[in-house]
Amino acid sequence: MPPHGNTPRFNTLRREIAALAARMMAEDGISDFGFAKRKAARQLGASESEALPTNAEIEAELRAWQALYQDEEQAERLHEMRAAAVDIMRLLADFRPYLTGGALDGTAGRYSELEIELFPESAKEVEIFFLNQDLAYIHREPRKPAPGAPEAVLSLDWDDIPVRLSIYPAGAERAGRRHHQERARLPQVEALLKPATTTE
Repeated sequence: MPPHGNTPRFNTLRREIAALAARMMAEDGISDFGFAKRKAARQLGASESEALPTNAEIEAELRAWQALYQDEEQAERLHEMRAAAVDIMRLLADFRPYLTGGALDGTAGRYSELEIELFPESAKEVEIFFLNQDLAYIHREPRKPAPGAPEAVLSLDWDDIPVRLSIYPAGAERAGRRHHQERARLPQVEALLKPATTTE
């Protein structure tokens, strides 16, 4: 059995894995928390069953890393991504778009994808719309058909920002979400772009 509990080695290793996973996500553009933590664990010689940090612990390390090393650049990139999200969500308003991922929660960095979820009546409608608008995209099949997985994933570039559009059935919009990931409609994203007003 791998060691568990609150031994000093366990806690130190857990923190090291979280810090390395965060650095990989910031520098290498890895967006999958699970992949980042497993890769970090392997590099540090830990088994995948011991000392793996939670996504929240990695996110805390990621925010700290970005504040330390990418402060201005990250804030600028985040603003660019949110502005692009507003443009894309306005364009795709008929397909009920939601922003999710790092551009919404503030952890997006240099290589992050802009993640938008769509809930059209049919996935084909979205592709027909793109063809009519003469917008280039790549159709990616979801990795594995799991419950709650998107029907289709479209990838495109928008002003040098990689965009991932996950297309779900219309009924899934109201269904309970498995991964409880935060998501926002257009007015909420527009509000994120407004500068905070200071009261004198």
